[in-house]
Order: sequence, then C-alpha cells, then structure tokens
Amino acid sequence: MSLEWLVAWSWSLDGLRDCIATGIQSVRDCDTTAVVTVACLLVLFVWYCYHVGREQPRPYVSVNSLMQGTDANGLQNGYVYCQSPECVRCTHNEGLNQKLYHNLQEYAKRYSWSGMGRIHKGIREQGRYLNSRPSIQKPEVFFLPDLPTTPYFSRDAQKHDVEVLERNFQTILCEFESLYKAFSNCSLPQGWKMNSTPSGEWVTFYLVNQGVCVPRNCRKCPRTYRLLGSLRTCIGNNVFGNACISVLSPGTVITEHYGPTNIRIRCHLGLKTPSGCELVVGGEPQCWAEGRCLLFDDSFLHTAFHEGSAEDGPRVVFMVDLWHPNVAAAERQALDFIFAPGR
Repeated sequence: MSLEWLVAWSWSLDGLRDCIATGIQSVRDCDTTAVVTVACLLVLFVWYCYHVGREQPRPYVSVNSLMQGTDANGLQNGYVYCQSPECVRCTHNEGLNQKLYHNLQEYAKRYSWSGMGRIHKGIREQGRYLNSRPSIQKPEVFFLPDLPTTPYFSRDAQKHDVEVLERNFQTILCEFESLYKAFSNCSLPQGWKMNSTPSGEWVTFYLVNQGVCVPRNCRKCPRTYRLLGSLRTCIGNNVFGNACISVLSPGTVITEHYGPTNIRIRCHLGLKTPSGCELVVGGEPQCWAEGRCLLFDDSFLHTAFHEGSAEDGPRVVFMVDLWHPNVAAAERQALDFIFAPGR
C-alpha cells in the first residue's frame, strides 16, 4: 500500500514539473514587448477602476449607521434647510449657468464627455429654454431638452419601483400611523415641516430632503427608509431627490407652482385618500387611490386640494422622486455630480 502511494506521488511530482517547465517555455517563446504591453495595460486598468470607484457618488447610508449617528448640520425641527448661498437648487441668478457648466467640465475631465451632448446643450442654452417654455411647463432650475413631455406617466414608466412601493404599502402606512399619533400631544411634532398654503394645513415628514438624508426622521421610519435602497430609480444623490410623507388636512389648497426640473418623475403612493381630494397637473385632474402609485411630472404647473370634511380625515401620500425613464444612465451619473448637495 505504501509503495503504491509513493509511486502515485512520484507521478504527481513529475506532472507538476512538466507543467512548470511548459509554462516557463511559453513565457520564453512569447514576445517580450507584447508581455510588457499587456502588463502596462493591466496596471492602467486597475488604476482606472480604483480611481472611478473612489469618485463614485455615495450610496444610501445604512439604517444601522443612522441609528448610531447624530443629525447633520442645518437641521431645524428635523428638516434640512439649505444654508449655502451658492446652492444650485436655490440660486436664481445669471451666474447659475456658469456654475453648472463648470461642474459639467469638471465631471468630463474626471470621466468622459461621452453621452453628455444633451446636458451640454441644456446648460449652454438654459436661459433660453426656461424663458421660452410655455406656461404649462416651466421648471424653475434646470430643463433637460429633448425629453418626452407629459403631465402624467403610466405605471409602466418605472414598473419595478412602483411594484416595490405598492407591495410595501402596509409597512409604510403602519409607520406613518405611529408617527401621526404625536400630533395628539403637540401642534407640530419634531421632524415635521409646516408648508405655506392659502388655506388649511399641509405638513411633510422628510426622510430625504434635496438629496440629503434626515437622520432623526429616518430612525423613526427604519423600514420605509430601508425600502428606498431597494428602488432602482430613486434619486438620492442630487438636490432634486426627495422622499417624504405628505399630509393635507381637510380644507387645504396648495398654490399652483412648478417643480425645479423635468429630469424626475414624482411618485405618490396613496396611504389615506378620502373623497374630495384631487391632484391637478397641467390642467388635468387625477385622484389618488390607497395602495396605488400615481406618477407625474411636477415641472408642469400643478396643485392639490382636499375639499372633504373634518370627519374624512387627512389625505396622506408617500412621495418619492424617481428618474425620468428617458434620462440615460450616463446622464444620471453626470447630473448627480453636477447637482450634488452642497456643490
């Protein structure tokens, strides 16, 4: 038995020696210049992957890190307010286009100009686009040209994310109901924001506000916040991205207004939808339905109202901003860079 094992082991060693010898001979036969070229290309590829990976836009932070972290600067009542006078989301002056173009050039130097034609065109002619737009659609900050235009989108426009949100309707509703109990103890609980309206009350509870997470609020809705990470087209890395619970009390009317851009679709998941509530976008009315998503382009002139009675209770939706389906992946990455919070 021992002899057979030694013979087999000897054959294995012979095979290993043959394999090594064959490998060495192959290297000797290979052209030295070709080997050096391949090695250089491999090193360059590894460096490029490291460089790109290091500069990628940040992903959502985990719920656990939020549980352990402290609130970010700029929080008032749990709501993020812009504190930078140079913020591209809130700046309306002649220098905005120059700032956007500078950001685009910086992005192209780090990555590529490939696929940037539409963004380049939009930034260079932004003033003309915004001033010449028909009154029905007039984004206040940035207009990306050549995007299909319609006040409402079908559920298939972002089918995956719509289905994820609707499957988790009960989860989001339960977390809202837990939050809303705090209103019985005070007029405006911590984390809620009161919005200006000509009549009634409109309050919002932001998980993500202008691309920035609100840690204190996310800790109160961990399952809903975690759900955002499973959405494929959620805007979470630039100032046009928001996610919040929006509550209209009976008798509330929201003044007609335009959103900041046409690169996004605003999604409303109905949580509580009493009769007498309507959303009007571009002159077209629609009603919410509980457990169903309603997709619309908020760069169109739009308003919402709740004409129900006090007995009907509030209208409640979970609102999240998704990418317009016709904005390409390369454009999304560039827009995340150009409109990064605080840039």
